[in-house]
Amino acid sequence: MLVSIHVTPSSDRPGGNPERPDPPAADRAYALTKELVLTGELPGGHLFSEGDIAERLRMSRTPVREAFIRLQTEGLLQLIPKRGVVVLPVPPGEAEDVLDAREAIEAAAVRRLVRQPELVPAALERLRAALRTQRAHGESGDLHAFADADEAFHRAIVAAGGNQLMIDFYATLADRQRRMNIRAIGPAPERPSAILREHQELITIIASGDDSAFGPALRTHLDRTHRR
Repeated sequence: MLVSIHVTPSSDRPGGNPERPDPPAADRAYALTKELVLTGELPGGHLFSEGDIAERLRMSRTPVREAFIRLQTEGLLQLIPKRGVVVLPVPPGEAEDVLDAREAIEAAAVRRLVRQPELVPAALERLRAALRTQRAHGESGDLHAFADADEAFHRAIVAAGGNQLMIDFYATLADRQRRMNIRAIGPAPERPSAILREHQELITIIASGDDSAFGPALRTHLDRTHRR
């Protein structure tokens, strides 16, 4: 069953600007459906219909179908003729591929960062701010926001390295990371507090300038979270 989501037209929202039009219907259907898939509200293998999304967004099925086709090209959905659409599970091996890429990129970013010690203080401040945000979400019990903040923390590590090619490539992993984070953290209520401790350890290693210690610590962190 789909979660109940109420979407209010922009002109009816408090403080909304009636002169500012809503995004195109297909874009709204795309954004909502993708969010439901990435957060696990629509789990892998779940079968649903265009009508489910169209009803929630109070629109016709045509833009919803356009959104579904777009999500199918991204590997999140599979259209089943005369039946509806099914959420594709994470393909076997994809999670391991993502983790290997993350280890390589984040470790390389830290190696580059520590070679430029004048950049380290600002990078540490950004990482500590990201960790404070994640801790606040953990204390509030907002699992989805915590998972998003987890991705933001690791993205900040990559950004600190200053390699734009790596930053751009890492951004392409964001959707996969969000989906993996929800799957990993949701069934393990003890993990958020452990993740916060491990993130603090990564910050401490960066502050020490010992880039050789960062890779093993990151691998242990990812093992405990995703390879349990």
